[in-house]
Order: sequence, then C-alpha cells, then structure tokens
Amino acid sequence: MARTTGWVVPGLFLVGIRPVDAAGELQPIALRCEYDAFARSVEVTNPRLSWKLTGSGRGRRQTAWQILAASSPERLARDEGDLWDSGRVFSDETLHIRYGGRPLRSSEQVFWKVRVWDENGRPSPWSTNGTWLMGILDPAEWRGRWICAPAETEALILRKEFDVRPNLTRAVVHVCGLGHYEMFLNGNRVGDDLFTPGWTDYRKTTLYDTYDVTRLLRPGQNAVGLMLGNGMYHVVRRHRFAKFTGSFGPLRAILHLRLEYADGSTEFVGTDPTWKVHPGPITYSSIYGGEDYDARRDPPGWKLPGFDDREWDFAVAVVRPAATLRGHQAAALPIRAIETRKPVSVRQLAPDLWIFDLGQNASWMPRLRVRGPAGSAVRLTPAEILFPDGTIDRRTMGSPDRGLSWWQYTLRGDAEHGADSETAGVETWFPQFYYVGCRYLEARLFPAQPGGALPEIVSLEGVLVHSISEPVGEFECSNPLLNRIRDLVRWAQRANMVSILTDCPHREKLGWLEQYHLNGPSIRYEFDLGRLFTKAMHDMADAQQPDGLVPNIAPEYTVFDGPFRAAAEWGSAFIQVPWQQYVFYADADLLRAYYDRMQRYFAWLEGRASHGLLDQGLGDWCDWGPQRLNRAELTPPAVTATAFYYLNAATLARVARVLGREADATAYAQKADLIRAAFREAFWDPARRGYATGSQAANAIALAMDLADPARREEVLGSLIRDLAVQGWAMTAGDVGFRFLVQALAESGHSDVVYRMVNRREPPGYGYQIEQGATALTEFWDARPTGSHNHFMLGHITEWFYKDLCGIECDPDGPGFKKIIIRPDPVGDLTRARARYDSVRGLIETEWRREDGAFRLRVTLPPNTRGTVWLPALEVGGVTESGRPAGESPGVEFLRMEGDRAVFAVQSGTYEFQSRF
Repeated sequence: MARTTGWVVPGLFLVGIRPVDAAGELQPIALRCEYDAFARSVEVTNPRLSWKLTGSGRGRRQTAWQILAASSPERLARDEGDLWDSGRVFSDETLHIRYGGRPLRSSEQVFWKVRVWDENGRPSPWSTNGTWLMGILDPAEWRGRWICAPAETEALILRKEFDVRPNLTRAVVHVCGLGHYEMFLNGNRVGDDLFTPGWTDYRKTTLYDTYDVTRLLRPGQNAVGLMLGNGMYHVVRRHRFAKFTGSFGPLRAILHLRLEYADGSTEFVGTDPTWKVHPGPITYSSIYGGEDYDARRDPPGWKLPGFDDREWDFAVAVVRPAATLRGHQAAALPIRAIETRKPVSVRQLAPDLWIFDLGQNASWMPRLRVRGPAGSAVRLTPAEILFPDGTIDRRTMGSPDRGLSWWQYTLRGDAEHGADSETAGVETWFPQFYYVGCRYLEARLFPAQPGGALPEIVSLEGVLVHSISEPVGEFECSNPLLNRIRDLVRWAQRANMVSILTDCPHREKLGWLEQYHLNGPSIRYEFDLGRLFTKAMHDMADAQQPDGLVPNIAPEYTVFDGPFRAAAEWGSAFIQVPWQQYVFYADADLLRAYYDRMQRYFAWLEGRASHGLLDQGLGDWCDWGPQRLNRAELTPPAVTATAFYYLNAATLARVARVLGREADATAYAQKADLIRAAFREAFWDPARRGYATGSQAANAIALAMDLADPARREEVLGSLIRDLAVQGWAMTAGDVGFRFLVQALAESGHSDVVYRMVNRREPPGYGYQIEQGATALTEFWDARPTGSHNHFMLGHITEWFYKDLCGIECDPDGPGFKKIIIRPDPVGDLTRARARYDSVRGLIETEWRREDGAFRLRVTLPPNTRGTVWLPALEVGGVTESGRPAGESPGVEFLRMEGDRAVFAVQSGTYEFQSRF
C-alpha cells in the first residue's frame, strides 16, 4: 500500500538572502498551534498559538498583533472572528499566546490567522490560515466502548457497516487501536500516519487520533474497518528476536465517529459488541521479531460495504478499565513514510537467496512486488553489516542465539495471469506494524511445496520511516570529513526519532533517557522537537515511581536492576529536558507542569546521597578504555552521578527563579553549593592535577559544569589537553562525558583542540567509523561488529558544529532565541563554515570565510530579535561592516574588545563583517 511523505524540507533552505539594507513588509508566517501546523486531538480549551516573522531590513520588530479565530474558512476569509477577535494587542510576543475566545467544544475545528504591526506602527497583511482540530474534552462524551476479540489473536481486523443520511456536512472520527492500528473507510485508508498511536505506558496513558473523514463517506451504506497489530503493547518472542516479552492485555480498539448534517442534527457511530472481528492476514506481529503476512488469509472486500461477515465473531466489550485516553498534549508528531529508495546493488548468492543493499543504514520498511504460486513466500531479513562472504551479519542487531527478525509475505497467487503484461500476477505488499534499522535485506524465497516453483521478486524498495518532526538545521564547511560526520550523526538521529527517542532502531527501541538531555541541544539544532520532548516529559512522569525515582527508560516497558534502572545520569533528563525546552523554545509550561515532580525526583537523589556525594550511576558509559568494555572503564560512577546531582540542584534553582519561587531558588542554590564543595573535596587529586581518575570525562565534567575550583581551572584544563595529546588527540570520553569534553574545550577557547580531535580517521572516533563503512553513527567509537551501527548517543559534536564552530547560541537572557549570541570559532585549516537554524522565532544564519588575511562573517537574525556578535579581530579599528567602519553601520553598536574579539550589539537583519585576524 502506498504511503505519502509527510516530511517537508523547510523553504528556508531554498530561498536566497535579500539585500542587507532593503526594507520590506513585516509578515507573520509558519503559524503553529502547540508546536504543530495542524494540531489534532487538542484537549485544552486555551491552546497556545505561535508564529514567526519575516521581513527584510534591519531592526525589524513587531509592536502589536491581532488574531482572528473562526468556525469556518469562509468566515475567516470575511475577517469574521466568530470564535475570537483579539483586537489589537500591543506586544512583541510571537510565542505561546493563549487562545482567548469562545469556549471550544469537542470535535470542533478552528481556523485562525494573525496580522502584526511593525516598528513604525504599520499593519501587515493577514497571514495564511492556520487550523487545529479539537479532541474529546470530557471522557464521558465517548460514544464508543473498548472492544476486543473473544479469543487471543496475533493480529486482528474489525469492521462495522453504518448508514449515512443525505446532506452530510462534516464527519470527525476519534480512534485508537492497541497496540497499533490502521483505519479504513469504504476501502480507503484514513490518514498517512504509521505506528499509531504512539508508544506509552498503556497502564496510565493511551493516545488517540482525530481525523476529518467527511470526504471518505457517502450517502447510504458505509463500512469502517480497523486492523490491529501488537507494537509495544504486546511483545512476543515465539522463536524470533525480542528484547523482552510482556503484554498490557488483548488487542483492543475504541472509535467515536461524529456525523453532522445540514439540518443541524448529529449522529454517532461507536465501537460496541455489534462489531465483527476476525484474525486477519497477519500471522505474526512483533515490534522486535517482525511481521508475517499471508495474503491468502486476507478476506477480499472486508473493508467495503456489502461484505459478508456472517461467519465472523462478534466483538467483546473490554471489562477491565483502560488507561486514560489522551490526545495532542501527550503525543508526539506522527511517523510517516519520508522517502522511497531503490537498492544501490542486488546480488544473488543462490537460486533462492538474494542480498539487497539500500546504501544507507536507516529506519526502513520494505515495499515488495512479487509474483508466484499461491503459498510461496518471500522472507526479508534485515542486517546492518555483511560478513566477508557477502552474507548478512546480524551481530549488531541483537544476539543471534535469541532468534532473528524478518518480514515474510506469503502469496495469494490468484491474481490474473497474462504473458504479455509486466504487471500480470504481481502482488504488492507493504508491512503495517514492523520497521527496523538496517542497510541490507536478505531475501530468501520459499516454494509453496518442496520442489515447487520459487516466487519471483519483481522489485524491492526501501521506504524510510520516522517522525515528521521538521528539519530546522543545515551545516556545511570546507572540510568534507566534518560534513560527513554531521551526516553520520543526523542519519542516526533520524532513525531513532519515532514517537520517542530510541537508543537504536532494531535490538532495543527503548527510550534511554540520557540521550534526551545529553544530546538534547544537538538534535534540537537539527529538528523541531518541541512536541516530541513534551511527550517525553509525559512519558517520564508516567514512569516516575511513588518514591520519586525516574527510571532509566521511559516508557518503562521492562524493569532493569540496580543502576540500570536508577542511574542519576539517566534520570536527570526529567530536570534537564524541561530546562532545555525553555532555553530553545521559551516554553515554561513544562517547568510549571512538572516542577513538583522534578522536586520529588531530586528528593529521591538526596535520599541516596551521603555527605553531598552520590554513587548511584553508570559512569561514563561506553568510554574508550583499555579493555574496550561495553560499559564505563575510566570514570567512576560516583563522579558522574554526583556531577548530575549538582547540575540538577543548580538547574532547579534556575527553574524556581523563572517560576517566581524565590525561596526555592535560594534553597536549591545552597544545595548546589554544598554538593559542589563535596565534589571538590572528594575527587581532587593533586598528583594528577585533576579530578578523580584524571580521565577526560572527569576533568571535562568538572570544567563544563563549573564544579572545578576556580583557582585550579587552568591546571585542570592543562591536564585535560595533555591527556588528549598523549592519546594522539583521540577522545576517551563516552556517552556521558563526551558532550562535556567538547563543551569544556570550546568554552575555554580551545575549539582548535576539538577540531583536532574530530578531524581524524584513526580509532577511536567518527572518522574511523566512516572508514569502516558506517553510514550512521555507531554505538561504539570503533564501529565494532558486536555493537549497534545506528546509535545517536555519541552525536554530541553536532552541538559544536552549530553553537561553537558556526557560533549560533541562545542568550540565556532571551530564551527561545529572543536574544542571540553569534560567536564563531574559526579553527584549524578550515577556510569557511556556514549554518542555518530555523529557530522558533525565525531563521538564524551565519557564514564565515578566511581568505587573504581577512575574516568575513555574514550574519542574519530574524525580525523581533537582537544579538551580540563576537567577531574574531585584532583591533576594532580594522573591522568594517558592509563596507563601512563598523561603528558607523546602521543597526550595529560597538560594545568592547575582549581578548581577540570585537563585541558588537546588533539588531535583527543581515550584516556582513570583515576583520583582520
């Protein structure tokens, strides 16, 4: 079945830069409701609305706004805000503005637009329309009941016929099927989303979706069908691979269809025991083990009206109460098909065995076209790497002795035959409930009977699937290796970006929390993840234990032991993620919503600390130690756990200030001071002139987190750089420490050392992974064949590309990039670098070049922002801006010389600096 892409590359990468001084109309663009261009299942009556601004010239800013919200696009076109007319509001804010109109109702669709007034009081044209669709506001309104099959089944299809009267004006459906579902109306698939609803702790939260389905219905008889698969809801092994096994109950579904007619009447169709159920064509369904589909078991026409379902069983109402049904506010953006790729090579190893190379390790589903006898089959087994003989090597994807995973399609074989037609007898199949991270597909052919004819693969393509979270970043420089490293990391980010951030897209698919905050800045520079991180906080809150513990994974589908469940470096995401959300998106809602729970988690840490020290951690996971162990070797858990204990106290102090809780802020700041003092006393080693073991991670964390004694910072920094030199400029820090290694060096003015560290092709490092043939970031620095070849946990370098090398950083005094720091670090043999970041307030761009003894920097800041530019320069007298002395250029104010930097305050707009450096 065809899937359409839902992933659109933003226009910012396609539009050229306008002249730097030309004035143009200020215009609101990119309207969003709760981070979404089209939010569905909205369950709050005052959702937050946002927009960006575009307009050429300098010093552009918004001084007022007006929002119109209407019940139809026709009313909105007539400027009738029958739901809300805000009037002219004097404010420069463009983010998280609460809807303030008439109370909204379940299933209602809202259409809205905005105009703004610029710095001279001139109104803009109205924006294009935005829209959102309400969910069900009161659980008592659900007209459907949870239903299931009378007996357990591997997968399940359900159907119901219903009548639609003439003059239907609108139809909206709210639906959930567990573990995953696909919905059909009159044979047409509803929506393009895959693996819906998203993964949650189904004991506490179950997500539902909302669709306008008016165009899919017709007067008279109609049919609705659902197909259910297991997902994370019901994990089975049955001689196939599984990370764990467990179940939240039988496959089940709930549906509420609202039909609105021209005469003002309303009717409802809901799930109940009159629905019919059948096992269906999926004979094996596992999010880990794969999916088997027997086309002979697919009842022809079951999705259409008039199908004879008399032999089907009646559904059974689910007696046990289900978890709370939640909509948009607890969900991430959907997963969809992003693109389709043909194999880059196909090799036949035997008459019944083929190897298809998709050319890229990514999150794939296959699209198979095949012909052959009824009962013959094609089995597609995924792999990331190959053995030297060209056969697939599954060691990177889980223990082979625990079973393999695959897709298998068994042919119906009754398609019309014709020798002159290329399509005669061809069956097309696209799976529904299994994706996996891989590069290679082994296709093994099976006859219907021993000695019988083998099926023929007509074509096999890879369909790339992941979250439709919008790409917002672009980076490129003069060093091809750095560009390839950025792509290496980005492919791993994409493959693990589903309804949660997974560690790997094959053997685990679990939400290990350290990635959320340690890689938070890196992945936020690449993708708009406001909604995904909002869902992550909901998942963490559901996983939090009564005593305050936040476990290492969320949703917590399986319970691990000891520090593998309760490591401070992992659980700290519960405090660090909402703070990063505030910095990147100026969103304080997570701080307010989860503040009490964040305090409970910190209290849990306090209860396990002794004299300011905490040892409940995993250390610097997967560091580069002498034994190459799959754990921390060089940095004791007490160092990293205590460091994050401190960071959480310091962060809670900042959070409390934002929330106006000054007493709390003072108390947490004092706790942070006590923990820092304990860290210094316990871990300072004068012989090593560093902390604890003197590892790169220990010293870097001390520097980057401000744990090091100020009088010893230079000494610690020297020890850190000497260790790198001894290692041949190779990193030894791992999952927990590497981000702080990079940032400690960059923030102390040593991005040149970072460049030497990453601009290498020897082990350990990114370049070596590329030399080994990796196309996505691997789990270990040496791309070993016993570790995953699709992990983004070591991808912290992306933050350095954007924040340090190209210099784009949010000023903490202006969250959400209201105030912007531009401080590029030209290092090594690089001659140029550029980055674009489409922030929540608009496009930020930097591009620098070094040539003929001059340093040239081009900067673009979006309207309604201002920035501080730290320009590499020998002296301010040698700096010009667009051909003028910098001090005389409009929109530019010289502030000071600081070291080898000339510091300027700039307004929004585009600037071109040149200096001698």
